[in-house]
Amino acid sequence: MNLRPYQQEAVEAITRGFAEYDKQLAVLPTGSGKTIIFAKLSEHYQPRKTLVLAHREELIAQAVDKIERATGLVAEVEMGECNASHDSPVVVASVQTLCRKQRREKWNPDHFGLVVVDESHHLISDSYQSVLSHFDRNSFVLGVTATPDRGDKKSLARYFQNIACEVSLLDLVKQGYLSPIRVKTVPLGLDLRSVRTTAGDYNAGDLGHAIQPYLAQIADVIARDYRERKTLVFLPLISMSQEFARLCRERGIAAEHVDGQSKERGQTLDRFARNQTRLITNAMLLTEGYDEPSIDCVVCLRPTKIRSLYSQIVGRGTRIHPGKDHLLLLDFLWLSHEHNLVRPAHLIAESDEEAERITAKIGEDGDLEEAKESVEADRTAKLRKRLEQNTQRRGGTFDALELALTINDLSLAEFVPTMEWHGDPVTPKQAQVLAKFGMDAETVTCKGQACRILDRVFMRSRMGLATPKQVRQLKRFGYEQPELASFEEASAFLEMRLGARKAGVA
Repeated sequence: MNLRPYQQEAVEAITRGFAEYDKQLAVLPTGSGKTIIFAKLSEHYQPRKTLVLAHREELIAQAVDKIERATGLVAEVEMGECNASHDSPVVVASVQTLCRKQRREKWNPDHFGLVVVDESHHLISDSYQSVLSHFDRNSFVLGVTATPDRGDKKSLARYFQNIACEVSLLDLVKQGYLSPIRVKTVPLGLDLRSVRTTAGDYNAGDLGHAIQPYLAQIADVIARDYRERKTLVFLPLISMSQEFARLCRERGIAAEHVDGQSKERGQTLDRFARNQTRLITNAMLLTEGYDEPSIDCVVCLRPTKIRSLYSQIVGRGTRIHPGKDHLLLLDFLWLSHEHNLVRPAHLIAESDEEAERITAKIGEDGDLEEAKESVEADRTAKLRKRLEQNTQRRGGTFDALELALTINDLSLAEFVPTMEWHGDPVTPKQAQVLAKFGMDAETVTCKGQACRILDRVFMRSRMGLATPKQVRQLKRFGYEQPELASFEEASAFLEMRLGARKAGVA
């Protein structure tokens, strides 16, 4: 199986990272093919064996299937009554099963060379830690997650030593691998102010009481404006999911409910896949391990404070499909005293403050990518003003701010440490390499920022893109989107222009 360019880059970055770090995190959005990436890593590290940890049956079955299709390696399952053999090159195991001491100690601590934690935002829990403590002293550990914000990554930094690769949702939308997302705000004021918090998120029972009075109105909205959409609806309770499916059927929509106890769950989802059913309701069953690329509308009637959960919900509709030009995300007007309710903007925002700005740009009906670009344009203008005021920079060299603006990567300018080592001072070797690329190392605040800058510069080189110095010159000549020019294109253009200038023709 041929990897997409970003998948190949991820495999290479993770492999390079394991030369220095034993525990790494890979951050990629839902639908990016994370399973394919760790399947290829399993193949790379043969004959050392690989253990893949997951917490749901659907994820385990999906991993077994994709590992074999991607690599030809036959993975065996360690879960419940299924017992994997010690000869298996890849074991895909249920965390719940390996929590049991007898099943865990069936494997020597050094049996696996690579341990992969799927959906690793769950990793801080005691169940995962009990399993990992048995294996991680003798193995490389890779966590893969779609977690979208700094807060989640900081919590994972208590375990992981490095973020080996990070690909954003908008990166893959721009590259055509994921669907653009359009947000439509539904102006029903659903009141959450009396809903309690349990274990860090809204209490499902309280949510049921708060949302119940609005179900008929919501069904009316969908029947009136979105009945042609292929829609997946998430609700907090099974009884509510069943009722909402009934309300939609009463309004002429081919709707069905599915839950973990449904005897015909497979047939129900098959009818949905074949368009016999146009709307499926569920009570948080289909958040992980469910792929149906033709879904073009997601309705989240299960508000949450947990970004990773919200990312999983929306991710069910972000895959591309013939005839699908965007995913429609219905966003309800939730009335809440709290400011940490997750909204669509949190899918692409680096912070709550940025999410607020993106939400304001979206308004009642807007495109996530366009809103993000508008917010970044505002941010770029402010950074350019800062750059103009900077009189300390040495002539001919880049500071971090100018480099970020030059190659259009604002994350380089305002680096926020997440891993423990990020805040260490810039190393002498880093300073030497930075100087080689025309950087003023004194303007780089820490080891983590230096590492990110060098990663971007080396990545541009591997991709055959223009160097930062070339990009700066191209901008001076008015070259359109110079940060996207290849090294050869930049060289030819600058040779022509600078040659003409020397000849007095410019």
